Amino acid sequence: MSNHVGIFVGGSKVVHFRPERNLDSSIDTSSNLLDPTFPQSTCPTFPDCGFRQPNSGVVLSCLDCFLRNGSLYCFEYGVTPSVFLAKVRGGTCTTAASDPLETVIHRAMYLLQNGFGNYDIFENNCEDFALYCKTGLLILDNLGIGRSGQASSMIGGPLAALLSSPLKLLMPSPIGVATVTAGMYCMTRYATDIGIRTDVIKVAVEDLAVNLGWAGRHDEAAEENEASNRQVVAL
Repeated sequence: MSNHVGIFVGGSKVVHFRPERNLDSSIDTSSNLLDPTFPQSTCPTFPDCGFRQPNSGVVLSCLDCFLRNGSLYCFEYGVTPSVFLAKVRGGTCTTAASDPLETVIHRAMYLLQNGFGNYDIFENNCEDFALYCKTGLLILDNLGIGRSGQASSMIGGPLAALLSSPLKLLMPSPIGVATVTAGMYCMTRYATDIGIRTDVIKVAVEDLAVNLGWAGRHDEAAEENEASNRQVVAL
Protein backbone atom coordinates (compact mmCIF):
# COMPACT_ATOMS: atom_id res chain seq x y z
CA MET A 1 0.00 0.00 0.00
CA SER A 2 1.38 3.44 -0.98
CA ASN A 3 1.26 6.58 1.12
CA HIS A 4 -0.04 9.93 0.02
CA VAL A 5 2.18 12.85 1.05
CA GLY A 6 1.37 16.52 1.50
CA ILE A 7 2.55 19.75 3.14
CA PHE A 8 0.67 21.05 6.18
CA VAL A 9 0.36 24.82 5.73
CA GLY A 10 -1.61 25.65 8.90
CA GLY A 11 -5.27 26.34 9.50
CA SER A 12 -6.08 22.60 9.18
CA LYS A 13 -5.06 22.79 5.49
CA VAL A 14 -2.75 20.58 3.43
CA VAL A 15 -1.31 21.25 -0.03
CA HIS A 16 -0.63 18.07 -1.99
CA PHE A 17 -0.06 16.77 -5.51
CA ARG A 18 -2.34 14.26 -7.27
CA PRO A 19 -2.86 12.83 -10.74
CA GLU A 20 -5.16 15.18 -12.63
CA ARG A 21 -7.34 12.29 -13.79
CA ASN A 22 -8.39 11.66 -10.16
CA LEU A 23 -9.21 15.23 -9.20
CA ASP A 24 -12.90 14.93 -9.97
CA SER A 25 -13.23 12.22 -7.32
CA SER A 26 -13.07 12.86 -3.57
CA ILE A 27 -9.87 13.88 -1.85
CA ASP A 28 -8.23 10.80 -0.52
CA THR A 29 -5.07 9.22 0.82
CA SER A 30 -3.16 5.96 1.05
CA SER A 31 -4.69 3.05 -0.90
CA ASN A 32 -7.62 5.21 -2.07
CA LEU A 33 -5.33 7.55 -4.03
CA LEU A 34 -5.65 5.70 -7.34
CA ASP A 35 -9.04 4.09 -6.74
CA PRO A 36 -11.60 5.47 -9.23
CA THR A 37 -14.42 3.78 -7.32
CA PHE A 38 -13.80 5.77 -4.15
CA PRO A 39 -17.06 7.66 -3.41
CA GLN A 40 -17.40 11.34 -4.29
CA SER A 41 -18.06 13.89 -1.57
CA THR A 42 -17.74 17.58 -0.78
CA CYS A 43 -16.21 19.11 2.32
CA PRO A 44 -18.90 20.36 4.74
CA THR A 45 -16.44 22.46 6.78
CA PHE A 46 -14.13 24.41 4.45
CA PRO A 47 -15.51 25.98 1.25
CA ASP A 48 -12.02 26.21 -0.28
CA CYS A 49 -11.25 22.54 0.33
CA GLY A 50 -10.36 21.00 -3.02
CA PHE A 51 -9.18 24.27 -4.57
CA ARG A 52 -6.79 23.93 -7.49
CA GLN A 53 -5.86 25.82 -10.63
CA PRO A 54 -7.02 24.50 -14.04
CA ASN A 55 -4.72 21.83 -15.51
CA SER A 56 -2.89 21.46 -12.20
CA GLY A 57 -2.62 18.49 -9.87
CA VAL A 58 -1.66 20.62 -6.86
CA VAL A 59 -4.64 20.75 -4.49
CA LEU A 60 -5.55 22.51 -1.23
CA SER A 61 -7.45 20.20 1.14
CA CYS A 62 -8.55 20.33 4.74
CA LEU A 63 -6.77 17.85 6.99
CA ASP A 64 -9.87 15.67 7.50
CA CYS A 65 -10.49 15.26 3.77
CA PHE A 66 -6.78 14.66 3.17
CA LEU A 67 -6.71 11.86 5.74
CA ARG A 68 -10.12 10.38 4.79
CA ASN A 69 -10.06 8.07 7.84
CA GLY A 70 -6.43 7.16 7.17
CA SER A 71 -3.60 7.45 9.68
CA LEU A 72 -1.29 10.46 9.95
CA TYR A 73 2.48 9.99 9.78
CA CYS A 74 5.14 12.68 10.07
CA PHE A 75 7.81 12.28 7.40
CA GLU A 76 11.28 12.62 8.94
CA TYR A 77 13.96 14.96 7.55
CA GLY A 78 17.65 15.15 8.38
CA VAL A 79 17.89 11.59 9.70
CA THR A 80 21.26 9.91 10.11
CA PRO A 81 22.37 7.22 7.63
CA SER A 82 21.91 4.55 10.30
CA VAL A 83 18.30 5.59 10.94
CA PHE A 84 17.61 5.78 7.20
CA LEU A 85 18.96 2.28 6.58
CA ALA A 86 17.03 0.92 9.55
CA LYS A 87 13.73 1.93 7.95
CA VAL A 88 12.44 -1.14 6.15
CA ARG A 89 9.92 0.81 4.10
CA GLY A 90 10.85 3.59 1.70
CA GLY A 91 9.08 6.94 1.59
CA THR A 92 9.19 7.58 5.34
CA CYS A 93 12.35 9.66 5.79
CA THR A 94 15.32 11.34 4.11
CA THR A 95 18.80 12.40 5.10
CA ALA A 96 18.16 15.82 3.55
CA ALA A 97 17.44 18.61 6.02
CA SER A 98 14.22 20.62 5.87
CA ASP A 99 14.26 24.34 5.19
CA PRO A 100 12.56 26.80 7.60
CA LEU A 101 8.78 26.49 7.90
CA GLU A 102 8.01 29.83 6.24
CA THR A 103 10.08 28.84 3.19
CA VAL A 104 8.34 25.46 2.95
CA ILE A 105 4.87 27.03 3.12
CA HIS A 106 5.83 29.68 0.57
CA ARG A 107 6.87 26.99 -1.91
CA ALA A 108 3.70 24.97 -1.37
CA MET A 109 1.40 27.98 -1.79
CA TYR A 110 3.32 29.19 -4.83
CA LEU A 111 2.99 25.78 -6.48
CA LEU A 112 -0.71 25.72 -5.60
CA GLN A 113 -1.07 28.77 -7.84
CA ASN A 114 1.43 27.75 -10.52
CA GLY A 115 1.40 23.96 -10.66
CA PHE A 116 4.08 21.27 -10.35
CA GLY A 117 4.11 19.85 -13.87
CA ASN A 118 2.58 16.55 -14.94
CA TYR A 119 2.11 13.80 -12.36
CA ASP A 120 4.25 10.71 -12.90
CA ILE A 121 4.27 7.90 -10.36
CA PHE A 122 8.01 7.26 -10.88
CA GLU A 123 9.46 10.69 -11.67
CA ASN A 124 7.09 13.35 -10.33
CA ASN A 125 4.72 12.14 -7.62
CA CYS A 126 3.25 13.45 -4.37
CA GLU A 127 6.40 12.67 -2.40
CA ASP A 128 8.56 14.46 -4.98
CA PHE A 129 6.32 17.49 -4.49
CA ALA A 130 6.64 17.38 -0.71
CA LEU A 131 10.40 16.79 -0.83
CA TYR A 132 10.87 19.81 -3.08
CA CYS A 133 8.68 22.00 -0.86
CA LYS A 134 10.66 20.94 2.21
CA THR A 135 14.18 21.06 0.76
CA GLY A 136 14.15 23.06 -2.49
CA LEU A 137 16.35 20.37 -4.05
CA LEU A 138 16.03 19.15 -7.63
CA ILE A 139 17.90 16.40 -9.45
CA LEU A 140 19.92 17.75 -12.37
CA ASP A 141 19.17 14.76 -14.61
CA ASN A 142 15.40 14.38 -14.52
CA LEU A 143 15.51 11.36 -16.85
CA GLY A 144 16.04 8.96 -13.96
CA ILE A 145 13.70 8.04 -11.11
CA GLY A 146 12.30 10.86 -9.03
CA ARG A 147 13.37 12.13 -5.66
CA SER A 148 10.88 10.03 -3.71
CA GLY A 149 11.61 7.04 -1.52
CA GLN A 150 8.40 5.31 -2.63
CA ALA A 151 9.57 5.28 -6.26
CA SER A 152 13.00 4.06 -5.17
CA SER A 153 11.37 1.27 -3.19
CA MET A 154 9.26 0.15 -6.14
CA ILE A 155 12.34 -0.09 -8.33
CA GLY A 156 14.86 -0.99 -5.64
CA GLY A 157 13.09 -4.15 -4.46
CA PRO A 158 12.99 -5.97 -7.82
CA LEU A 159 16.45 -4.59 -8.69
CA ALA A 160 17.94 -5.94 -5.47
CA ALA A 161 16.39 -9.34 -6.09
CA LEU A 162 17.78 -9.36 -9.62
CA LEU A 163 21.28 -8.29 -8.63
CA SER A 164 21.46 -10.73 -5.77
CA SER A 165 20.26 -13.73 -7.83
CA PRO A 166 23.78 -14.78 -8.96
CA LEU A 167 24.76 -14.97 -5.30
CA LYS A 168 22.17 -17.67 -4.71
CA LEU A 169 24.63 -20.17 -6.14
CA LEU A 170 27.06 -19.24 -3.37
CA MET A 171 24.43 -19.07 -0.63
CA PRO A 172 22.27 -22.17 -0.46
CA SER A 173 20.56 -20.96 2.71
CA PRO A 174 17.31 -19.03 2.10
CA ILE A 175 18.17 -16.84 5.08
CA GLY A 176 21.48 -15.90 3.49
CA VAL A 177 19.82 -14.98 0.21
CA ALA A 178 17.14 -12.92 1.98
CA THR A 179 19.80 -11.08 3.97
CA VAL A 180 21.79 -10.17 0.88
CA THR A 181 18.66 -9.08 -1.01
CA ALA A 182 17.49 -6.92 1.90
CA GLY A 183 20.93 -5.35 2.21
CA MET A 184 21.07 -4.47 -1.47
CA TYR A 185 17.54 -3.09 -1.30
CA CYS A 186 18.48 -0.76 1.57
CA MET A 187 21.66 0.38 -0.18
CA THR A 188 19.71 1.10 -3.38
CA ARG A 189 17.29 3.28 -1.40
CA TYR A 190 20.16 5.02 0.35
CA ALA A 191 22.07 5.73 -2.88
CA THR A 192 19.00 7.35 -4.47
CA ASP A 193 18.06 9.46 -1.44
CA ILE A 194 18.05 13.15 -2.34
CA GLY A 195 20.17 13.95 0.71
CA ILE A 196 22.94 11.61 -0.50
CA ARG A 197 22.94 12.20 -4.23
CA THR A 198 25.52 14.61 -5.65
CA ASP A 199 23.52 15.51 -8.78
CA VAL A 200 21.11 17.87 -7.00
CA ILE A 201 20.83 21.64 -6.93
CA LYS A 202 18.87 24.16 -4.89
CA VAL A 203 16.26 25.87 -7.06
CA ALA A 204 14.07 28.80 -6.07
CA VAL A 205 10.39 27.99 -6.50
CA GLU A 206 9.97 31.01 -8.80
CA ASP A 207 12.54 29.43 -11.18
CA LEU A 208 11.16 25.91 -10.99
CA ALA A 209 9.09 26.00 -14.19
CA VAL A 210 12.03 27.28 -16.23
CA ASN A 211 14.42 24.66 -14.83
CA LEU A 212 12.08 21.78 -15.61
CA GLY A 213 10.73 23.11 -18.90
CA TRP A 214 7.18 23.69 -17.66
CA ALA A 215 7.04 27.39 -18.53
CA GLY A 216 6.07 26.95 -22.17
CA ARG A 217 3.43 24.32 -21.42
CA HIS A 218 1.98 26.45 -18.62
CA ASP A 219 1.66 29.46 -20.96
CA GLU A 220 0.03 27.32 -23.66
CA ALA A 221 -2.50 25.96 -21.14
CA ALA A 222 -3.26 29.49 -19.95
CA GLU A 223 -3.80 30.65 -23.53
CA GLU A 224 -6.14 27.71 -24.19
CA ASN A 225 -8.15 28.50 -21.05
CA GLU A 226 -8.34 32.18 -22.01
CA ALA A 227 -9.52 31.28 -25.54
CA SER A 228 -12.10 28.90 -24.07
CA ASN A 229 -13.38 31.62 -21.73
CA ARG A 230 -13.69 34.06 -24.65
CA GLN A 231 -15.70 31.45 -26.55
CA VAL A 232 -18.10 31.02 -23.64
CA VAL A 233 -18.58 34.81 -23.33
CA ALA A 234 -19.16 35.11 -27.06
CA LEU A 235 -21.97 32.57 -26.88
